Amino acid sequence: MQIGPYQLKNQLIVAPMAGVTDQPFRNLCVRYGAAMAVSEMLSSNPDVWDTDKSRQRMSHAGENGIRSVQIAGADPELMANAAVVNVQQGAQIIDINMGCPAKKVNKKLAGSALLQNPVQVKAILQAVVAAVDVPVTLKIRTGWAPEHRNGVQIAQIAEDCGIASLAVHGRTRQCMYKGDAEYDTIKAIKQNISIPVIANGDIVTPEKARYVLDHTGVDALMIGRGAQGRPWIFREIQHYLDTGNKLAPVEMDEKHLVMLEHLENLYELYGEYKGIRFARKHVGWYLDQEEQRPFRAEFNRLETVEKQCSMVERYFDEIAQN
Repeated sequence: MQIGPYQLKNQLIVAPMAGVTDQPFRNLCVRYGAAMAVSEMLSSNPDVWDTDKSRQRMSHAGENGIRSVQIAGADPELMANAAVVNVQQGAQIIDINMGCPAKKVNKKLAGSALLQNPVQVKAILQAVVAAVDVPVTLKIRTGWAPEHRNGVQIAQIAEDCGIASLAVHGRTRQCMYKGDAEYDTIKAIKQNISIPVIANGDIVTPEKARYVLDHTGVDALMIGRGAQGRPWIFREIQHYLDTGNKLAPVEMDEKHLVMLEHLENLYELYGEYKGIRFARKHVGWYLDQEEQRPFRAEFNRLETVEKQCSMVERYFDEIAQN
């Protein structure tokens, strides 16, 4: 699949997830086989750019792979300006968020709330595409409610406006993340436009990846929650797509090293106080098993880098001894 001048090495892309797809996570996923990782969402409001959170999200130093930056907002002029600023900061692709269902985003009539207003969608897309000389991509949902799935209409507007590729999450705004993703709308979108289409939603196993590709005919897959605590899912899916066979589960030694590396990179990026708090959720995902609940409860009470790393080391030492 190609986005503008960028030829992706495979069909697997990391979905942008607020508070998750920071640089340490993106780099891990790319190392494990993702063709591209889209950054977590940035507001188009310049009033919030002068914060640690925004500065970290706008920095691309040490980035592995294609630098795709997602922006969100409802004002065409602000969105265009945000695109220009992020390209100046090193973004190679600008991705527009019209898929986030979060209340704090939708109450500003941004994210998936925009799907109710095709006229505004067109205005934003035209403004951003005209403002930058890099590819502009778009992420949407299938509509704003199950009875209002207008994904095909929005996709056709996107193609007409010069959007380079379209990612579609198989739920509506009203569905949030409940129920199962549906792929028939994504299939219909693929059949009605000629730009690359990327399917997203509930792709958590190699078998599901194969099914979604076959059912929808899309050009690529976007994986979000399935990669939390499992950056190697991209390696597993690619192997299955290539061979039809499943890889053996990741070895504990490898998992151990990846977790420690991930934690160290979080501490380095955010500093000790914030790094510790980000580490809690990532460790919870890596060890997301019912029998590990006592471990996670204790880990979440730790307040120093040394104690967190020591507890992870102890955890794997105990596994090795059993």
